[in-house]
Amino acid sequence: MPGHAHDLAHMQYVRVMPQPARSSRTPATSDAPERAAGGRAAAQRLRMRRELAAAAMELFATKGYEATTVDEIAARAGVARRTFFRHFRSKEEAIFPDHDDTLVRAESVLNAAPAHEHPLDTVCRGIKEVMKMYAARPEISVARYKLTREVPTLREAEIASVARYERLFTRYLLGHFDEHAHDDDANDDPLLAEVAASAVVTAHNHVLRRWLRADGQGDVEAQLDHAFAIVRRTFGTGIGAGRSTASPGRADIPSASVQDEVLVTVARTDAPLHEVMRTIEQALRQR
Repeated sequence: MPGHAHDLAHMQYVRVMPQPARSSRTPATSDAPERAAGGRAAAQRLRMRRELAAAAMELFATKGYEATTVDEIAARAGVARRTFFRHFRSKEEAIFPDHDDTLVRAESVLNAAPAHEHPLDTVCRGIKEVMKMYAARPEISVARYKLTREVPTLREAEIASVARYERLFTRYLLGHFDEHAHDDDANDDPLLAEVAASAVVTAHNHVLRRWLRADGQGDVEAQLDHAFAIVRRTFGTGIGAGRSTASPGRADIPSASVQDEVLVTVARTDAPLHEVMRTIEQALRQR
């Protein structure tokens, strides 16, 4: 969205402080059995969802999507019809058995992000949980991709899944804006957060589709990192320095400001150390 490139280049973020640690007076293992039981239940649930999904994929491949019924999917998986509906609301949902759990894992990445990490980098790590889901079972992922290209209902379900990730990342980015860091109308923050989150998801999906079209071949992680680097340069390097000051093929030069005897400097992690030091020295001389 070129019309918003300048605004996005000057997005600023702040980190919320982590929650206080649990009191040492509370036994650390007091809820260990409950957590273990919950972990086993979650694993069993995911295993059943995958078995139902595998049965559905087999039937869709042999009979076709429209001709396959929920009863047939349940029978192929060796369970009752009611068991199917405990896990999925419809047969199209059975094509995407892992998205609910993957969304939870992505949210966990956001919640556990280190304080020094740029929020866009955190979001990029979060969306990688989706790629891990597809890469864990490439044959099924490729077959599912081909099927969703043929069935409009499944394509719509896939789009709905993508929207859930975008909403999660938009809320996260919006929660890390610094309302005092830029002069733009604060009403623009939801727009900026949504566009940035959409850029991360779009970059991920572009790489994912290319990987699926190649039958799951290639170094998808390296491709993802390249795509995210483009998003980071486009939407996240405006902390301190605008993109217009960067030269082609060169890391952005950091910027610094001095106010009330406090020096604040922000730099990219790949900025040369001598550039960082020079910026600090210049800022101190301007006091």
